[in-house]
Amino acid sequence: MENEVSAIIAHLKEWVEIYQEMGFDPPAVHARKTEAEEEPRRDGSPQEQGATDFKTLEALQAFIGECTRCKLHHGRKKIVFGEGNPRARLVFVGEGPGRDEDIVGKPFVGEAGKLLTRIIENGMKLPRGDVYICNVVKCRPPGNRDPQDDEVKICLPFLLHQIRIIKPEVICALGRVAAQTLLGDQFRITKDRGVWRSFQGIPLMPTFHPAYLLRNPAAKRAVWEDVQEIMRRLGLGGTEND
Repeated sequence: MENEVSAIIAHLKEWVEIYQEMGFDPPAVHARKTEAEEEPRRDGSPQEQGATDFKTLEALQAFIGECTRCKLHHGRKKIVFGEGNPRARLVFVGEGPGRDEDIVGKPFVGEAGKLLTRIIENGMKLPRGDVYICNVVKCRPPGNRDPQDDEVKICLPFLLHQIRIIKPEVICALGRVAAQTLLGDQFRITKDRGVWRSFQGIPLMPTFHPAYLLRNPAAKRAVWEDVQEIMRRLGLGGTEND
């Protein structure tokens, strides 16, 4: 029991720190900052330049610049900020860029990206440019490994600012890493996908990552069911399976 309480406290403390780094007021009471904590930072937080708000995605992207805030910058070719409608009703969040994305500098342009595009354009009947697509981290992890905790902590404030600027009606978390980042480590994609959740008051639908579908085509039916739920929530009309 004591270990569980300690784990919960550690998790809450980490989220309070993230909120503070983003310039938001964390929930509940928080401790007074020390002088050292008030010094300029290079940890991905807006405070490193005294900024606490971004009005546009362009301003946020300019702030990120040629980012060297975490170790992922050592091996990357291009930062993959995100792409799509800055007023999109629907935001897709993946885990991080792959090889093709690292070369091009745009999210979901490889084989998994082509599948996501088909889901959006052929399934949802939306131009890809009508949605917004981004990732938890904006630089490619070596060998396409999962982003590590310190990398996610640095990059997460930027994702949260993107969501705040866009103000989507629905978020779709693609895969385990994205879902656990937004919903907590207890989330299990294989058993918990397909059920509506909420992130900062925004309905969130977790589903399998398109790369998983390339390896497991049988899971496409489950993803289509999740996509239909999103379509219904957005009022995009009936689907052929309704």
